[in-house]
Amino acid sequence: MRFDLTDLRLFLHVAEAESITRGAERAGMALASASERIRGMERTSNVPLLERHPRGVRPTPAGQAVAHHARVVLGQLEQMRGELGQYAQGLRGHVRMLSNTAALAGFLPDALTDFLTANPTIDIDLEERPSREIVSAIAGGLADIGIVADTVDLGALETLPFRTDRLVLIVPADHAFASRGEVGFREVLGEPFVGLSHGSALQAHLADHAARAGHPLKLRVRLNGLEAVCRMVASGVGVAIAPEAAARRASGTAAIRSVQLSDAWALRRLTICVRSVSALPVHAQGLVHHLTRDHS
Repeated sequence: MRFDLTDLRLFLHVAEAESITRGAERAGMALASASERIRGMERTSNVPLLERHPRGVRPTPAGQAVAHHARVVLGQLEQMRGELGQYAQGLRGHVRMLSNTAALAGFLPDALTDFLTANPTIDIDLEERPSREIVSAIAGGLADIGIVADTVDLGALETLPFRTDRLVLIVPADHAFASRGEVGFREVLGEPFVGLSHGSALQAHLADHAARAGHPLKLRVRLNGLEAVCRMVASGVGVAIAPEAAARRASGTAAIRSVQLSDAWALRRLTICVRSVSALPVHAQGLVHHLTRDHS
């Protein structure tokens, strides 16, 4: 039975996404190649590894065993690389990191720029996910480090404080809400909204709160990235909700105003979560310490 590291990484992506298509995308592989690799793994092991359904796939008991051992193998490989990196100049380390929208847009760009500049032999694979998915991925060994809102159940994961995040309403400079000190989420649900693209963790979060309020968001357009959202708001297309740090950054180039949301859920603490800091590869431990140093 021969599975190479590419097979194991692909299978973990597919198992996590419960989709060969999305798993192939996360692995940076064409769908046809990914499907053939999965079929090859099943031929080699002489047992089905995935249950195929109209809406996706799920690992069979044999597939769950493969996923478990793949996590162990890949985790040990990353730990070995990190430890060898202390002795072999130029050996590259790799950290897989998952983040919610707030941390990714508001805080991580500056923090990761400093880290990557100081550590030229370390690469970071950073992906945006909803906080609940991040917790599951970290617990399942599919990523090294996660940054989530503390509103989700973190289970037995080890956690460290990262930043405080506040969601704000963004409006054009001449909007009626621009002079308000704060506003409730329900008050703005009648406004046209500029939103983020499908798959955005923040947009899913807002849609959930709007549904609970019994008034779905009136989305005029979805854009890829908060900077584009802020520019569209400045042009008068609609209003938006974004992390305060991202809105502050965009206000330097766009005629927008930020208004605080009075809802309790708008203020969140961003938390780093890992299975165990001491069990991380050395280079991943270094990244955790870098991200938390302002809170030490």
